[in-house]
Amino acid sequence: MAEKREETDLGAAMRCVVFAMGIIISLGAYGVLQERIMSEPYGDEYFKVSVFLVLCNRLAAIIFAVIMVAVKQESYVATVPIWKYLAVSLSNVSATWCQYEALKYVSFPVQMLGKSFKMMPVMLWGIAISGQKYKLADWLIAAGVTGGVTAFLLTGDIKSKHASQGSSVYGLLLLMGFLACDGFTSTFQEKLFKEHKTSKYNQMLYVNGSSSLVSGATLLATGGASKAMGFVSRHPSIVFDASFLSASAVTGQFFIYSLVKEFGALVLAATMNMRQVLSILTSYILYVHPISFAQILALIVVFASLFYKSYMGYAKKKAKDAAPPPQAVGKATEEELEELKANEEKTRQDKDMEDGQIQWNDKK
Repeated sequence: MAEKREETDLGAAMRCVVFAMGIIISLGAYGVLQERIMSEPYGDEYFKVSVFLVLCNRLAAIIFAVIMVAVKQESYVATVPIWKYLAVSLSNVSATWCQYEALKYVSFPVQMLGKSFKMMPVMLWGIAISGQKYKLADWLIAAGVTGGVTAFLLTGDIKSKHASQGSSVYGLLLLMGFLACDGFTSTFQEKLFKEHKTSKYNQMLYVNGSSSLVSGATLLATGGASKAMGFVSRHPSIVFDASFLSASAVTGQFFIYSLVKEFGALVLAATMNMRQVLSILTSYILYVHPISFAQILALIVVFASLFYKSYMGYAKKKAKDAAPPPQAVGKATEEELEELKANEEKTRQDKDMEDGQIQWNDKK
């Protein structure tokens, strides 16, 4: 019996490692390809049509969502008013466009840290939209991350390797646009999960479908479609890079849902923090960005705050699991108790999957 349990525990540990490594590798590749496409030249010219990449990513996500809705036997019918999906899509496309455009002017490590900077905007959006309340510890962690990112921006070179001097200001403005739009996206999606009880893959299907329409219309209205096709004809290698970018994003999302379903949102949070550290280190190694000693210290403050946040979540969950179950009122059959436990577990999994979707938006 003990041997069987050890084998089960070992199998679970191995699955956790595989899922975590899948996230780190796929999203690591996603980050490297972002920087390759937006900040490195193809021949003697740079790719400038960021919305084209947004469209590629959303089309890949639609394919993934369609498959998962079929596998999970969820409904293809929209369970949320379409205008709400369009609101999420507009902010989602705007955020992703700002994210890609920023890489023309600031380095990838700055872009990655900018996503951590969003903790404060997300909390403020949460108060404004959902009336959420946060503890003092949450504000202190957000202050540590915000202060660390600010110190990193002020104590060393932050511009993209091929950007002109002074253009980093525009890159920072784009990151601010990303923070505002993505903070709204995450908070509004969380509100949709709670108000409409929509399934994760159904919401993914309609959000990405709406985002595809928005980004496609933008390409046609601005002439970006012809520019993108012209660039592709001159530099066919970008087709591989863009396809691999979209595939790595979808693969990362698959591993995220697999990890969070079996091991919870807290394990995902720790994995995403580790992925962020490794992605920044990889960027420094591959693209040789300059970094000052003060920036190294700032990075340590940011990552220490993020890992402490993960630890707090783990400690809170452990204390909750250790608490004695409430006494049953009256006599309950074993079947009723089992059903109650199953319902509680399903509620926990649903909440973890919502958190997984939100963390994916936060750190992809």
